[in-house]
Amino acid sequence: MLRILMGVGLAVVMSVSATFAAEEPELIFKKSTVWKLLTPDHKLATYAIDDPLVEGVACHYTVPEKGGVSGMLGVAEEVSDISLACRQVGPVTFKEKFEQGEEMFEQRRSLFFKKMRIVRGCDKTRNVLVYLSYSDKLIEGSPKNSTSTVPIMPWGDHEAPRCEDWLDD
Repeated sequence: MLRILMGVGLAVVMSVSATFAAEEPELIFKKSTVWKLLTPDHKLATYAIDDPLVEGVACHYTVPEKGGVSGMLGVAEEVSDISLACRQVGPVTFKEKFEQGEEMFEQRRSLFFKKMRIVRGCDKTRNVLVYLSYSDKLIEGSPKNSTSTVPIMPWGDHEAPRCEDWLDD
């Protein structure tokens, strides 16, 4: 029975890894926060990800990564603390319409139960993209979150598009 459960668990992890392989964030750096003698340290890891729907916008987020035995084995449930900063890094081009609060990125924070999500919205009045990061659990959510805004500005000779024109209402 144990072999069957381990096989099913491995299959789930492999399929999840394959599903999100194309959306893997780029590791910028890690910084140790708690030293461990024989196992990996606890760290803060900073990643970059480009908005897959909005060219010219990139987000950086920092998450804690547990070390110790559970971190080393990949079974640690990570805490929900996430910081987020998004910026315009080039001319903004929308690839397709999107809904308010649409998911831009998702990453597992535990083997089965917790995910970190980044969602996108549009402040129509100010022509600003709004990004929200939060984590959720299968049974209960988390009030911990972080918000970042990206005012859409002209870039070189490119005019600034209106995000409200790309909302799918």
